[in-house]
Amino acid sequence: MSYHIRPSEHFTDEFKAVGSEQLTLAIAVLTDRPQGLPEAIHDARKNFKRLRSLYRLAAADIPAFQRSENARIRKMSQMLSISRDATALVEVNRYLLEHAETNDERAALKRIGKVLITRRDERAAEGDQQEESVALALSTCGRALDSLACITFRDGGKKGAKRIAKCWRKALERASTALEACTDTTDAHLFHELRKRSQDYRFYLDLLQRLWPSAMHAKRVEVTKVVDLLGHHNDLALLASLVDEHPHLLGKSEDVAYLLSAVITRQKALREQALTVAASVFRDDPKDESRKIMLLWQDAV
Repeated sequence: MSYHIRPSEHFTDEFKAVGSEQLTLAIAVLTDRPQGLPEAIHDARKNFKRLRSLYRLAAADIPAFQRSENARIRKMSQMLSISRDATALVEVNRYLLEHAETNDERAALKRIGKVLITRRDERAAEGDQQEESVALALSTCGRALDSLACITFRDGGKKGAKRIAKCWRKALERASTALEACTDTTDAHLFHELRKRSQDYRFYLDLLQRLWPSAMHAKRVEVTKVVDLLGHHNDLALLASLVDEHPHLLGKSEDVAYLLSAVITRQKALREQALTVAASVFRDDPKDESRKIMLLWQDAV
């Protein structure tokens, strides 16, 4: 199985198979940890994002299930995020280093990078707390699998087509609203919302790629750029928040000044790039695009 839904098959079976696979993959990676615990957590959280997007795709038919399971999975993902966030800050500091404009800035970022690496390693050394979080996540995945097994949809070509079209339109409308909210603002929370809505759209393109492979692949390439650009933007916001909360944690004030200047410069560039690409991704009217999806679904049944 892969992250695809086949219109020619029963929707209930496809929905359960895709959802179960994401939970099973999360359980496997958190148990086996082939590349270490931080990377395992990162991979599992990606599975959880795909799962939440899947549930939103059918939210109109299963509102109570979607609300309860979305809350369950979100809480589980947040519980695992603490150690991963420390790793993300190391990575985004390296990203800043790649774009350093002067030797002094580069030297300051290198010194700050060493502090962030030490902080990450200290978090990783808190093994008991991390193992507790993973154990809770594994048991939560088991309960989520049990809940998913009880779901049933009314299958059928027209019913399925209307279901998909309605959720597709809603996803695009939410993305358009998020994009509009990002106009003339630097609010990191609003750009993070645009990233989440772009991620939903990317996952929907994955789920239904077989309806129109070439067009959906092209759209996916575009929206992935938005997700990646705003991923860096969000990590930079986390780094700036760390400075605000612990102003002396990252060393001398001169180094912190270089860091904040670099953050501001890169965030501005990322916002501009992301808004340009997002305007292209979400240029089509949600009603028109969702109607196309409905017709493609009907033809594929």
